[in-house]
Amino acid sequence: MTEKQIDRVRIRIKRIRGVLAAEKRRFGGYDDSRGLRYEPPSLYIHIGDYPGGLAYLRWFQKNFADDTGFADFLFEWTLILYMNNKLREAERKAFETFCSNTYILDKFFGKPVVAVCKYESSSLEKQEFTEYLKYSSTQPELADFADWLSELIISEKFKKAGAKFIDVQKRLYTEDDAETRGYLVKLSRQISDTY
Repeated sequence: MTEKQIDRVRIRIKRIRGVLAAEKRRFGGYDDSRGLRYEPPSLYIHIGDYPGGLAYLRWFQKNFADDTGFADFLFEWTLILYMNNKLREAERKAFETFCSNTYILDKFFGKPVVAVCKYESSSLEKQEFTEYLKYSSTQPELADFADWLSELIISEKFKKAGAKFIDVQKRLYTEDDAETRGYLVKLSRQISDTY
């Protein structure tokens, strides 16, 4: 990228941050129904400003603490953490990304996307959602990240937690009892949160 192109991206980030700040001043909080808050991480990655991306994500976490984000956003968060050498945080965020969409890591590695179970009604929707992922393990600038992530997902800890999570998801697809479903949803969150 040329310096001029990088400057245009920085101006775009600044505009988004300005719109969000104006919302907070005007409404006393954020009413970002357009989802502008999800754009900056990809822009920071695009220009290779990982420290800037990390600062933005810290701000995001403080101001949108209850916002779980989308799988591609969580993936970008993982990438930014890794590029800032925040490996333990990146590991947790990678697992959170997996829990958000079990197909997204396969998509990154160019593997075929396979449904978690035959009952999974939302599998097509999740598979289609992975089309928004604009990163690939074949991108030269992501080679180190791809190596780290491939080692992480075959680690015993990740495989074990992932298998537990998928087992709970399979049970959710076939469970009709409201109380049992509530327990399974709670268990699913607990697996993701305690990784």
